[in-house]
Amino acid sequence: MTYMPPVKPADLALASVPAFWPMAMAAALAEQGAALYARNLKFVEEEIRIHEGLRPRLATPNRLRLDLRTMALRDYGTPGHGLATLVDAPHAGHTAMIADYHKGQSLIETLLANGVGHVALTDWKAATDDMKDLEIDNYLADMIVAIDDLGGRVNLVGLCQGGWVSAMLAARFPDKVNSLVLAGAPIDTDAGDGPIKRMVHQSPMSFYEELVALGGGLMRGKFMLQGWKNMHPEQHYIQDHVDLYEHIDDPQYRAKRETFESWYENPIDLPGRWYLQVIQQLFMENRLARGRFVGLGRKLDLHDIRCPVYLLAGADEDITSPEQVLDAAKYLGTPPDRIVRRTVPGGHIGLFMGARTLKEHWPPVARWIATQ
Repeated sequence: MTYMPPVKPADLALASVPAFWPMAMAAALAEQGAALYARNLKFVEEEIRIHEGLRPRLATPNRLRLDLRTMALRDYGTPGHGLATLVDAPHAGHTAMIADYHKGQSLIETLLANGVGHVALTDWKAATDDMKDLEIDNYLADMIVAIDDLGGRVNLVGLCQGGWVSAMLAARFPDKVNSLVLAGAPIDTDAGDGPIKRMVHQSPMSFYEELVALGGGLMRGKFMLQGWKNMHPEQHYIQDHVDLYEHIDDPQYRAKRETFESWYENPIDLPGRWYLQVIQQLFMENRLARGRFVGLGRKLDLHDIRCPVYLLAGADEDITSPEQVLDAAKYLGTPPDRIVRRTVPGGHIGLFMGARTLKEHWPPVARWIATQ
């Protein structure tokens, strides 16, 4: 009989996770040597830390301004220092850390360093069971509370999903929005030919309803995370693990990886009713661009937006195609000479937290905001 080393409780825990079976087996083979055993164990410990032990944290010091049911409104910079700029972070399964990612690599930090003196951020909360029936209107209403608390008129920066919310607010209450930045925001969801558009139109509404039912009335963040990973399975299920193993002795690599994964691997749950409204009314039926979406009791017309607008798109987007952002110009009431349209290198996530994009392309946006 071949002798096998005793199995430790930690090894049993790993054995319950299929992705770690090779590591658990390797750890049991003493003949591979102490050095390789130690390296494998270090890799396993780091995998557990990345996938279970880390939590997202905002990078820049801030103050809690409002604590609402749907969000915590965070204050940065100097309140009263010019018109407030409200950054509406995506409410699409991940936290607001995407807008305040890391010291030296933060959209909030970039805005503050380039002429925007007072910034506020919507830090969206995970939906709990008692929030499953909240609708888009509930989130629009809390955004109005935030704007009014900031003085009643703001520069509005909408990121991804936060972009169509911002466009809705600017159309519904044009006097409350001094200028509007839409970055990676799907406004015309019929434009382009991105994978999200194809997926939404190829899947029946019953598919999304079943996902919400499976989540007990919520759209669970873990379901969405698996969907995002499945867009690039070779990267998330193979290459990421290979890269980590190869760099396990590089503390700088591990630190960067931990920062990213603390955000990416911790999705938040969304209200099921809100989610189904978004899928059907905005992505399947494109009601906002077509002037058929009803927000807070009134049919919204993007032509009612007349403030200066900055449209920012990623050239290599795999979430929001550039056309979905830039085609918004066709629907706005803003004069063409007051609309800026820019396409910058990179993909969706990089548009908000990529080091190069933050260094080269967001400072002009910040200076544009400061001059409006």
